[in-house]
Amino acid sequence: MSPETPATPADPTPAPQETTTEVVASTDPDALKAELEAVRAQAAENLDKFLRAKAETENVRRRADAEVASTHKFAIERFALEMLAVKDSLERAKAVDVQAAGGVVLDRMLEGIDLTLRLMDSVFQKFALAEVSPAKGDRFDPEKHQAMSMQETDEVPANHVVVAVQKGYLLNGRLLRPALVIVAKAPDAMPEPQA
Repeated sequence: MSPETPATPADPTPAPQETTTEVVASTDPDALKAELEAVRAQAAENLDKFLRAKAETENVRRRADAEVASTHKFAIERFALEMLAVKDSLERAKAVDVQAAGGVVLDRMLEGIDLTLRLMDSVFQKFALAEVSPAKGDRFDPEKHQAMSMQETDEVPANHVVVAVQKGYLLNGRLLRPALVIVAKAPDAMPEPQA
């Protein structure tokens, strides 16, 4: 057995560690100038790239703004072209001299109006414009109908359509104009007192 050596108290300060990293600093002025020029050239190149990217972004934004403005301006061009045929048909009907031609012209004019309405219906169908035309007795739908007034009646149940005053329209399933309706309300239960 070896003789025991007394324990030495632990030193609270850690022992210095050797570092192997060396900081290389050049004191040569020509080398520093060359390094400074290289850094300046890199900075100028990066600034140029940044300015070009910024200009390109501005150009893309301007083109997009112009395209959006053009889209808003000409959004209904196809619809307008289709509606021109309807207008032409109505103008031809208006140009007919009813006084000179007699009763036969009136029949032809009504036939022309019917054809014009069918033409207009086909245009509406092409552009997903659908009628909201409630019939008497249909349930009042506040999403598609606008009540103009309420009328006491026992012909149809309360909160149902008595009469449609004006058709409504949906555009691609979204309400464009509500149908104007008169809605039924239950008649008062109490009779009027008689004098």
